[in-house]
Amino acid sequence: MTTGVTLGRLARGRIGSDIETAPFWWEAAPPPEGGFDPVPRKVDVAIVGAGFTGLSAALTLARAGRGVLVVDAGRPGFGASTRNGGQVGSGNQKFRVRTLIDMKGERKAVELLREGVEMLDGIERLVRTEGIDCAFERCGRFRGAMRPEHYESMARDMADLRRYAGVDAEMVPRREQGREIGSDRFHGGSLLPDDASIDPGRYHAGLLARVREAGAAVAGCAPVRDIVSDRDGHTLRFDGFDLRARDVVVATNGYTRDVGGYFSKRITPIVSSQIATGPVPQAALAAATPRRRVYGNSNRVFFYFRTAPGQNRIIWGGRANHVARRGSASSFRHLARDLLQTFPGLGDVEVSHAWSGLIGYTFDEFPHLGRSPDGVHYAMGYCGTGVSRSSHFGRKIALQLLGDPDGRSAFNDLGFPSHPFHFAARRAVPAIEAWYRIRDAAAF
Repeated sequence: MTTGVTLGRLARGRIGSDIETAPFWWEAAPPPEGGFDPVPRKVDVAIVGAGFTGLSAALTLARAGRGVLVVDAGRPGFGASTRNGGQVGSGNQKFRVRTLIDMKGERKAVELLREGVEMLDGIERLVRTEGIDCAFERCGRFRGAMRPEHYESMARDMADLRRYAGVDAEMVPRREQGREIGSDRFHGGSLLPDDASIDPGRYHAGLLARVREAGAAVAGCAPVRDIVSDRDGHTLRFDGFDLRARDVVVATNGYTRDVGGYFSKRITPIVSSQIATGPVPQAALAAATPRRRVYGNSNRVFFYFRTAPGQNRIIWGGRANHVARRGSASSFRHLARDLLQTFPGLGDVEVSHAWSGLIGYTFDEFPHLGRSPDGVHYAMGYCGTGVSRSSHFGRKIALQLLGDPDGRSAFNDLGFPSHPFHFAARRAVPAIEAWYRIRDAAAF
């Protein structure tokens, strides 16, 4: 299908009605629209959220013999698990190593870094063991330095990653970056050759199939309206009926609502947007992304991109334009502008898809798992690096619920901070990001 909307037109704010607003990943693996299991009145373990976290937890619990029901407010996989960019890292990208050491001390920082590596290895092991066909590939990640001083800072951080976590990392100076990316926009960059890419839609579909094969029930389009806890268990309130569960896992991340004030005070949803191009000429794509890695940059408000698995398309993402009306042309035009500033020769390439999703952000920018004061287990707050983190945290929280010592995580004792003005956090996001964009632009 042709849309008639090129990257050049979108960058100027012109968008046609033929652009698909569902995620690109749904072309191969759309979330199921039916065939859901009924919600019983009583269950052993209820898991709220049918994304990567919830399904990973369900798989572990069901195979341990627990009776499991996964419920989701919409179609399973409708949220960020099938709306992300399909980039898979170690989960260590939020803080530089030295910053992490200053915050937590060297011993704790090393534990966190090494568990981040475990997350990356764990998702590959899961995909291989379960035989999930999702185009998982250790393609490597190139992160471009937007300013010369960023390059020097990145070089120090890559050296620290090697020293403290044994991560294979290297620096690519500007004079050599042509082997990694066909753009003069960057001042060199860092390379993490073990980072990976995945088709998140097919990965979710594969996880969902394995969860059902393990005997867990999955109910979609069943929004939870409240969770009420007592010493004997928990009551989940739905529209017109209740469900009683001995244990509950909340795995809602950026879509957290109606599961209790404890969680709503600690998670801020942030909109992230992406576009997918139509086919890019083979020669142009090979010049732009010669090694077909996953890519990012060093700005505060960064963009990220990759090629689509098995296709000559580019998937380009970044924070949403919060000033624009969601879903309008102006809410995606900045993505087209960033793409064309990086690859100016692609202005005539069509745009096929444009979509958004919600990231779950925490006030300390760490992900969290554990048990609330009411005894509800949780795993959430991935801050935009959720593919490997969510799969890992889902398994960990399930093992903790089972009392298995392997459920121990270095993230358990971090504390899960709230904020006295949490209610205003979402409204403050546009102003904060606008300020960051101004600071990024001022450097040029």
